[in-house]
Amino acid sequence: MIRGHFIGGDEVPAASGATFDSLDPTSGEAVATLALGDAQDVDRAVAAARAALPGWRAVDPYERGRILQRLADLLEANADELAALESRDAGKPFGDAVREVERAVRTWSYYAGWPTKITGTTNPADPGVFSYTLREPVGVVGAITPWNFPLIIASWKLAPALACGNTVVHKPAEEAPLSAFRLAELALEAGVPAGALNVVSGEAEAGAALAGHDDVDKVSFTGSTDVGREIQKAAAGNLKRLTLELGGKSANVVLDDADVEAAVEGAMRATFRNQGQVCTAAARLVAHESLADELSERVADRVRALEPGPLISERQRAHVLDLYRSAVAEGARALAGGGGVDGPGFYVEPTVFVDTTNDMRINREEIFGPAVAVIRVADEDEAVRVANDTRFGLAAAVWTRDASRAHRVARALNAGTVWINNYGGLDVYAAYGGRGLSGYGYEQGPQTIEEYTTLKTVRQTL
Repeated sequence: MIRGHFIGGDEVPAASGATFDSLDPTSGEAVATLALGDAQDVDRAVAAARAALPGWRAVDPYERGRILQRLADLLEANADELAALESRDAGKPFGDAVREVERAVRTWSYYAGWPTKITGTTNPADPGVFSYTLREPVGVVGAITPWNFPLIIASWKLAPALACGNTVVHKPAEEAPLSAFRLAELALEAGVPAGALNVVSGEAEAGAALAGHDDVDKVSFTGSTDVGREIQKAAAGNLKRLTLELGGKSANVVLDDADVEAAVEGAMRATFRNQGQVCTAAARLVAHESLADELSERVADRVRALEPGPLISERQRAHVLDLYRSAVAEGARALAGGGGVDGPGFYVEPTVFVDTTNDMRINREEIFGPAVAVIRVADEDEAVRVANDTRFGLAAAVWTRDASRAHRVARALNAGTVWINNYGGLDVYAAYGGRGLSGYGYEQGPQTIEEYTTLKTVRQTL
């Protein structure tokens, strides 16, 4: 498969003629050859988005919503094709990819309802003055998306951006870009005008050019904290608006009165789904000392039975194995796993570490791999202190049979999302965002409308 950029409704090669390969994580073999974007390609895409902006923002809101709903319907009709692309490109089971397409469909359908509901206000004013507000599109949006959930996270950004009347340049992760192109083709088929949604493939150079482009009004980025810092610096040139959903080091807090069986199930979902390549993954299992041993052993038993899955790349595999080695060097013990897996592809063993403390690298740095570190605590207060002893603030959970205690601890945990007696699960109706090194701004929910619009006040003397 060979793919060019998608600019102005057409597939075009890179201006330089350069290409790169997207690799199958299960084998390390090339899945597709893509155009390698640079600043010239980003310039072309931004120009196409800028040219399409007046027409798209002028589309009747009812019709804009109908177009986005048609896109949702097309995604649903092509679900198997999209899931197959996602499965091979990102190295995930086909069944998981099918469920992710379903979530993307739900996202587009939700935002299809928004164009007719973006309203302003009539404001109090001095006698003889009529004052009101308009909520208008930000303009040209740069969307930079990761490789762990390519279609879902792209939909979180593109759907509200287009619903609000913006045009978009999408730069997908080089490791898993294929669904982005099919999404853009389906958008054109649904009636999104040529140039309103553009896709530039490539590596860091293309992302940096988009983040720093003076004719881009906003960037929405999901990825690592280190790259988020660079995007924030690049955005200073024209003071563009940002949404940054960055890394995490989430805590899964299991108190002494928790249902251990439920907590074991929760720990498995919290850490080992998608090979731990999840921003909200609970890599720190903060367990009360009265049940820490039982919890650790039961999770380890489940982990030993897991079939290893591939990480996205050799670079990610090397990062995870480096953190595995650091944990042992600092005094932790691998109760299950702890190493790599030989053979083709980018595999590591799912791992449970015990005898860990919160100052170890394994508990300070985002691992983005299938590993959990158990941290023993003596009481609720220590559990909250340990959970909050991180510069990240994306997600957390608490397990307890006491409803009052659950909500008390949920309020005390410094995270953008807190689950009670559950771990994982986001829906398009509720805002999702982080604190600290986990970034700022919101994905999903009504709050995203504010992310992709700007407010204008109009005053008239009567």
